[in-house]
Amino acid sequence: MTIGNREDNGKLVKVKTCGKLYIAGEYAVLISGHSAVVKNVNIYMEAKIKFSNNYKIYSDMYGYSVSLEKNEDYSLIQETVNIVNEYLYIKAIKTFPFELNIMGKMENNGKKYGIGSSGSVVILVIKAMIKLYKLKISKEEVFKLSSYILLKRGDNGSMGDLACITYESLIVYTSFDRGKVSTEIEKKSLGKIMDMDWGYSIEKLKCKEKYEFLVGWTKKPSISKDMINHVKKSINEKFLENSDRNVRELVKGIKTGNCKMIGNALDKGGKLLKNLDKSIYSNELEKLVKASDGLDIFSKSSGAGGGDCGIAVSFNKNDTEILIERWKKENIDLLYSSEL
Repeated sequence: MTIGNREDNGKLVKVKTCGKLYIAGEYAVLISGHSAVVKNVNIYMEAKIKFSNNYKIYSDMYGYSVSLEKNEDYSLIQETVNIVNEYLYIKAIKTFPFELNIMGKMENNGKKYGIGSSGSVVILVIKAMIKLYKLKISKEEVFKLSSYILLKRGDNGSMGDLACITYESLIVYTSFDRGKVSTEIEKKSLGKIMDMDWGYSIEKLKCKEKYEFLVGWTKKPSISKDMINHVKKSINEKFLENSDRNVRELVKGIKTGNCKMIGNALDKGGKLLKNLDKSIYSNELEKLVKASDGLDIFSKSSGAGGGDCGIAVSFNKNDTEILIERWKKENIDLLYSSEL
């Protein structure tokens, strides 16, 4: 067993993780073998970590600190710490207590943005611990490890958020069979699970042209897990075929910089979701999308829907300003903007 060292006992290590939003394929990607396009949103959670005599974990989400003794608020963070410690043991690294401080709520006045806070915090803790122990691991390992943690907790998402946050990039993600991997988790060790071929794919995308990507926040929170449980039963083969075809069109449009192809794919993607289940489009999301009428902009809901955020891609800077003003009138905040 290699003994970890604490020569840098007082040295503070800093890491950060971004958020994400789905552009297309949300819901289809819940079924293994189907794809989604997911965009990194560079609103960050940050962590500071250093070795200590005792475990002390603090998040500004809760405003108080805990050790590793069971705590409902901190259960996700604590489970992540325990599993990463197990992973470090597999890598022949001796573990020590540490002090971990997490900042960045990804919310405003108690209302979440809906850009992937649980995925961000899991990956944040993994990155912090890995950097603290000076262990170099691949992005694939970070993705698998974070997915393993959420699968053990019964998460019903596609893990596309984790893929995007891990790679910190616009990606196209094809999902793995979560039921199959979850069954293997019950039977096999963490090391063997990490060595398995899970059957997913992650491809980084880069748009050939410079188009604006905008995120509008409705201020109406949505519980993704509940929305997924409600909507998933409506998914059928026709929806999956149409969604995958649309994702392929969007990916091609992004790679070639074809604004018409990108716009058509966003428009079709929104209609597919609306036809899948009416509850995906809240009144606020309807207003967010309608605000782009008559503009060289295409908008849609993002992710589970029912609230949180919608996205827009603009092909005209003047129209962007008009959209932002229209959003303001509907009490929709421009949460984030960047190049697609």
